[in-house]
Amino acid sequence: MEAQKLTELLRATIDPNPEQRKAAEDQLAQIHKIIGFVPTILQIVMQTTLEQPVRQAGAVYLKNLINSSWSDHEAKPGEPIPFSIHEQDRAMIRGTVVDAIVHAPELIRIQLSVCVNHIIKSDFPGRWPQVVDNISIYLQNQDLNGWNGALLTMYQLVKTYEYKRSEERTPLNEAMNLLLPMIYQLIIRLLNEQSEQSVLLQKQILKIYYALTQYSLPLDLITKEIFSQWMEICRQIADREVPDCSHLDEDERTEFPYWKTKKWALHIMVRMFERYGSPSNVVSEKYQKFAEWYLPTFSQGVLEVLLKILDQYRNRVYVSPRVLTDVLNYLKNAVSHAYTWKLIKPHMVAVIQDVIFPIMSFTDSDQELWESDPYEYIRLKFDIFEDYATPVPAAQSLLHSICKKRKGVLPKAMATIMQIITSQQADNKQKDGALHMIGTLADVLLKKALYRDQVESMLTTYVFPEFQNPAGHMRARACWVLHYFCDVQIKNPQVLAEIMRLTTNALLTDKELPVKVEAAIGLQMFLSSQDEAPPYVEAQIKEITKELLTIIRETENEDLTNVMQKIVCTFTTQLLPVATEICQHLATTFSQVLESEEGSDEKAITAMSLLNTIETLLSVMEEHPEVLLNLHPIVINVVGHIFQHNITDFYEETFSLVYDLTCKAISPEMWQMLELIYQVFKKDGIDYFIDIMPALHNYVTVDTPAFLSNPNRLLAILDMCKTMLTGNPGEDPECHAAKLMEVIILQCKGQIDSVIHMFVELALSRLTREVQSSELRTMCLQVVIAALYYNPQLLLSILDKMSQPNNEPISSHFIKQWLHDTDCFLGIHDRKLCVLGLCTLISLGDAKPQVLSEVAAKIVPSLILLFDGLKRAYESRAQEDEEEEEEEDGDDCEEALSSDEDDMDEMAPNYLDKLAEFTKAKAGEAGFEVKAEVKDDDESNDDAEESVEDLNETGLETFTTPIDDEENDSAIDEYWTFKEVITALSAQDQAWYALLTSNLTPEQARALQDVVVTADQRKAAKESKLIEKQGGFAFPQTTVPSSFKFGS
Repeated sequence: MEAQKLTELLRATIDPNPEQRKAAEDQLAQIHKIIGFVPTILQIVMQTTLEQPVRQAGAVYLKNLINSSWSDHEAKPGEPIPFSIHEQDRAMIRGTVVDAIVHAPELIRIQLSVCVNHIIKSDFPGRWPQVVDNISIYLQNQDLNGWNGALLTMYQLVKTYEYKRSEERTPLNEAMNLLLPMIYQLIIRLLNEQSEQSVLLQKQILKIYYALTQYSLPLDLITKEIFSQWMEICRQIADREVPDCSHLDEDERTEFPYWKTKKWALHIMVRMFERYGSPSNVVSEKYQKFAEWYLPTFSQGVLEVLLKILDQYRNRVYVSPRVLTDVLNYLKNAVSHAYTWKLIKPHMVAVIQDVIFPIMSFTDSDQELWESDPYEYIRLKFDIFEDYATPVPAAQSLLHSICKKRKGVLPKAMATIMQIITSQQADNKQKDGALHMIGTLADVLLKKALYRDQVESMLTTYVFPEFQNPAGHMRARACWVLHYFCDVQIKNPQVLAEIMRLTTNALLTDKELPVKVEAAIGLQMFLSSQDEAPPYVEAQIKEITKELLTIIRETENEDLTNVMQKIVCTFTTQLLPVATEICQHLATTFSQVLESEEGSDEKAITAMSLLNTIETLLSVMEEHPEVLLNLHPIVINVVGHIFQHNITDFYEETFSLVYDLTCKAISPEMWQMLELIYQVFKKDGIDYFIDIMPALHNYVTVDTPAFLSNPNRLLAILDMCKTMLTGNPGEDPECHAAKLMEVIILQCKGQIDSVIHMFVELALSRLTREVQSSELRTMCLQVVIAALYYNPQLLLSILDKMSQPNNEPISSHFIKQWLHDTDCFLGIHDRKLCVLGLCTLISLGDAKPQVLSEVAAKIVPSLILLFDGLKRAYESRAQEDEEEEEEEDGDDCEEALSSDEDDMDEMAPNYLDKLAEFTKAKAGEAGFEVKAEVKDDDESNDDAEESVEDLNETGLETFTTPIDDEENDSAIDEYWTFKEVITALSAQDQAWYALLTSNLTPEQARALQDVVVTADQRKAAKESKLIEKQGGFAFPQTTVPSSFKFGS
């Protein structure tokens, strides 16, 4: 491959002339498959004499080619084998890529690191065990560039295994046996060298150690001694002075290498403590002993360093936000353990006053952003992705944790807060911090009788007046505090009226956008929590809705769409006249969000929320067909746009909208939409079949005559099911496809004879391939059982045609498998269909398959098993219907911990053991002995839980069929069907009846009699319900005497 020609082509790909670029890209596409092409690209990238942009273009092209074509791809049936890079070229790349990373400049090194990551995922350890030696050689050389390249490659190696389970990490652990001691020696050496280059290498080593340990700590690789060495490294880095960076901007300071290295050291310490070092809260039982060693071994040394960092912050010395966040997070974990709590307890009042309070107060930079870019201010305040970039959420979390978990801290914190709020000298920024702290502690205060009774008065005295504060951020904070106290029990209705008036007024009339946003969220919280709240805003609901739509469009804030959903659900009737306007507004805002490209993650979340809001609107307007008529065209446009442009990110929400649009009736436009859905499915919708399923169920069941009027509709859905059952999408989507086939057969009884054979062949052919779950096996059997129920003679003739001469008939094989798997049919529907299928089978008279005589003794026991399951499932459903949630609201319901108690995580592996120890210790203090044991009731409770699981095991019961319609006067009852069949057989075909019942045990005979009794009871109950429905029982009118005379 000629390097010069390739260089010119790469140069042309960055030419300003689009035609030149296109021609070069086309040429590269033609020649990239030639052997020698890929190594030549890497050779060009490494040519130091070439200009940087050309080398970079080559690096990007190489990265993309390796990502798409490194691994061998399997060819799909009927398609050519996809291109993959020749093994000869791959071997050359593996042999040189680490050298290339070592010698490349920074920008190219980044691209090559991505290449290495991909190659390691594909080829390590099998084809590329040498990568470990490549790293090792460079680590042993005395060359900074060599170290840097080796560490970057090693990082890609560790990242590949970062989230894998312990048992999958053997190749990494073997490599780290060699490499971990080497990077430890290197960082020890680098610690003495404080140059920026040395600090950046230290940072890279810490990142490797973090990726190695953050998800799973390999205790055989990292012994206690090795762990202690690394903890000491982290402690030293966290403790060392950072050179002055006051000459840098705020953004540049956070990127200062010395602070970034300190951040990674703290990352490691926080992660080790929260995941492996917290007794009773560890991620796995295997770390419990390790945690019990960790706590006394490291706590004092680590906490001394962390408190020193906080002391610097108190004294106005700069600490980077992320370092501060990690320090606060470590302290929050330390609050839970008596051992660490005793070490930090003496400092906590100072931490609350001098660290947490300033962090939670409004700052000059907040003010600057509020004024210069309120939209960005709102985005940052509501963006979950920003939580780590600022220490504010960590400060809130630490404050909440101390005040909730430790005795005596809440009164001290409240004293600090009240001192600021009542002070004449406190400025708005300080008042903001104090109100911020109160709101953070809202749920703790509302659980303490001492404070709960004063909350109403606190809100009226200190929060309401802030709505008149000239500072916008204080009005926003007032809304925010109210929102956090939305669960308060308000004794004076005038207080609730004032809350609703103030928040509504702030939403409708305030000039500052952040205030409007906080007011809207406050409004939502009170509408959700206070049953008496809605009437206070009802008169203004149209203005509120329009204002809300405007600020949703302006801010594109996801939280506001939740407010909209609450309002639409609460005030459905009042919003009927403007429902179309609301829907159009949401649809237009959705288009606007799609068109803007920046901040793609946040935009995607907002766009999804808008679609969810449109769906809520459709759902609540379901009972108003005249309104739905106007909403449908707007929503159809949105759906059509998403499908036509293949915006897969929103398919899940869009298929929900299609479901809503087809719930009650299916318009001609929605029948056209089915064609579009089919095209989308064929193009890239296979992964979304489970999301499409509810809408397809509607198409089949809501208007079956229209569905069947065009044969292409049935064939399209059948083709979708075929694609799922012949591809390899996973067994859950395959279960859904089989379920849809069963629904069609039952829904279209007597109307689709010509295609039944396709359903049966598809289901049975799937059973010939490996099936891992009983759900898929029973679901495929159910398709055939449904066909039997549909038309038994038709099914048997289909099975006969499928059978091979000299082999066991397929009907025989199917019936045996069905009876063998009877216990695998769960829920009500599946068992009911089984019963109806078996009843159909035994009623065939002379048309019975021969195999029935062979398996006759198993049929009635199978039916008894099914009826037993049905009985439990019906009982479970009735119990679920009766159960109502009970709300508990006790005084002082959460007791804080004293200094010598540990907080216990209920989800921790040894929670019950800890609870038992704690109970016995407390009893001992009180002077009595506890002899009872605390045991896990999982095993004993299996039977109790079984009936609940039996009720709806697969989640497919929601896709109803005609046999599930119990409300219909002509509904099919499986108990009564069975009684009629068995009674008829006993009278008309006694020999067959005897064959079926002669081998029953006494228990089975009793169970059979119980089924017959239950059938009579169910029939009587249904008749009684029918009479009640028609106006009740008619009793003859008689005159009631005014007095009674007993006796003669």
